[in-house]
Amino acid sequence: MDFHSNQAIYIQIADLICENILTGKWQPEERIPSVRELAVHTEVNPNTIMRTFTYLQEKNIIYNKRGIGYFVADDAWDTTRDLMKLKFMKNDLPYIYKTMKLLDITIKDLGDLFQQLGKERS
Repeated sequence: MDFHSNQAIYIQIADLICENILTGKWQPEERIPSVRELAVHTEVNPNTIMRTFTYLQEKNIIYNKRGIGYFVADDAWDTTRDLMKLKFMKNDLPYIYKTMKLLDITIKDLGDLFQQLGKERS
């Protein structure tokens, strides 16, 4: 996994887990990879994965069944979507809005561009 220096690694791994939940790769009540499995996959220290899991448990996205592993919470999709939406609106959207304003790009311009890109892909 390629990490960015502008955000803590455990948060970036949490974002990856959240993406897996939002895309439906991991379903509610499904067991997720263990700390060791995820540490090997992401090439980070298991302590970093534990920090990620603690963070996600605090957000009620995953939960631990002692001796069995970590599982996706029943309402993880809604919780994850709300968390990621808030994060986007707080962190990313101000930068996007500022750039659009500087470049005089309107919402209509974006819609037209996406429509054009959609036609090119067909």
